[in-house]
Amino acid sequence: MRFLSTLFLAFALIAGGLVAPVLAGDDDPLFINLTTDDPHRANMGITFGMRQFERGHPLTIFLNDKGVFIGAKTNAGTFVEHQEKLAALIEKGALVLICPMCMKHYGVAEADLISGAQIGNPELTGGALFKDDTRTLTW
Repeated sequence: MRFLSTLFLAFALIAGGLVAPVLAGDDDPLFINLTTDDPHRANMGITFGMRQFERGHPLTIFLNDKGVFIGAKTNAGTFVEHQEKLAALIEKGALVLICPMCMKHYGVAEADLISGAQIGNPELTGGALFKDDTRTLTW
């Protein structure tokens, strides 16, 4: 019985070492895919990104699907706090991208975008998403 317990423990330690979790480095980029126009969920995503940006992680926030409404000045009444946070992040060097297909689908005009937000394209969005060691989260 003791032999089996020892064997099981040894196996668990070896297996645990083989499937160790992949941890983010101190400066790995973070790509947040923000698809919601729910104020609480959007605030969670933006605030999480802001906190990681403050810790030294380069940040991209991609507003797509209904998330494009957050980046539209016409929705400032609903998303005033969100737009203030995004503006502060942009000013400090974070990248805020907006999905052009989603803008078209929901009728958001380029002239209506918050200052500093950029319309995504395959090179810009892909460059941020596929940068080495990038971590992604979606809200």
